[in-house]
Amino acid sequence: MTAIRLADRMANLGTESAFEVLARARAIEDAGGKVIHLEIGEPDFPTAPHIVEAAVEALHAGATHYVPAPGIPPLRQAVAAFLERTGRMRVSPDRVVITPGAKPIMFFTILALAGEGDEVLYPDPGFPMYASITSLAGAVPVPVPLRQRNGFRIDTDELERLITDRTRLLIINSPHNPCGSALTRQDCEEIAAIAMRHDLIVLTDEVYWAIQYGQSSASPGGPPPGTPRHASVLDVEGMADRTILLDGWSKTFAMTGWRLGFGVFPPALVEPVTRLAINSVSCTSAFSQYAAIAALEGPWDPVEAMVAEFRRRRDIVVAGLNDLPGVSCLEPQGAFYAFPDITRTGQASSDLQARLLADAGVAALAGSAFGPYGEGFLRFSYANSVENIRLALEAVRAQLG
Repeated sequence: MTAIRLADRMANLGTESAFEVLARARAIEDAGGKVIHLEIGEPDFPTAPHIVEAAVEALHAGATHYVPAPGIPPLRQAVAAFLERTGRMRVSPDRVVITPGAKPIMFFTILALAGEGDEVLYPDPGFPMYASITSLAGAVPVPVPLRQRNGFRIDTDELERLITDRTRLLIINSPHNPCGSALTRQDCEEIAAIAMRHDLIVLTDEVYWAIQYGQSSASPGGPPPGTPRHASVLDVEGMADRTILLDGWSKTFAMTGWRLGFGVFPPALVEPVTRLAINSVSCTSAFSQYAAIAALEGPWDPVEAMVAEFRRRRDIVVAGLNDLPGVSCLEPQGAFYAFPDITRTGQASSDLQARLLADAGVAALAGSAFGPYGEGFLRFSYANSVENIRLALEAVRAQLG
């Protein structure tokens, strides 16, 4: 067999552990075993019928050809209108770029801004692609620790100490994967002040913005007077010119398999990012973009129902985890992940993850899969039924007891 030598850069490219654990769990199921899936970050709700119907209609209407690389104009306009209607930001459609999933926004931003030897600050624990893509680009990923004592939110004093003359980009994520934390208004103001003081570009990953519990997410009709809302650095005057907003349809509208994301870029980045899109994905599928419009402009009831159910599950899983021996868990403020502290069990995160899957049939993720500062924690996705969550908690109890 011919030996194939990979390019050196491939050694810098990591993976997403959720898919690795999912594959092992599927193998157990294929062999006749049973697994409760708490590993994958995917809403267990169907895409709303009006969204599916919009895609079907678009297919019948012939939306099966190439479209402009940054997205069809009606969708770019719909995104801009949606962001303004929900009180998140006012932006012109020509700053919106549509992509097949939200990960390309990470890729395009990092590739466009971070070169050899440049530094990118990112949250740790955090979505593993932040560091992986940074390394692939030849830049240096610099973790910003998220500590339990600070509610898994950025310590802005520590953040500022990590900035050097090589820092080009700061990545933040709120609500946060894997910790379920959410930045406060004060956090965002302090982060914005640091970014402006050090002339940093910020990539704010807000893909879970609609799934919040401690704060109410805005509905398209506008929130009731006095309702707390999603906090973002984009709320701070002057930040829109140095911030990339990353969002998409996967989490808010239960559309993970549709692969639909968008970014809002400062004007100077739109053309370079569009070039990157042309060189990589060409464009996002035409018919799915019409479904995306239907999601943004359609009824909000399915989103509210999903978030209400996630809140109910959150309360059950947090109470159950805190009742387990050697385990403690902060209450998540957003997303659909619990991130319990397991240090008192005396087991390493990866060891307990493997043991729970092999012996208890519970698929979870080691906190260390999200960076070194995640050691001592597990991530449980509560995107599963209450019945399965209760069964999983009992299975974990049996292993820890």
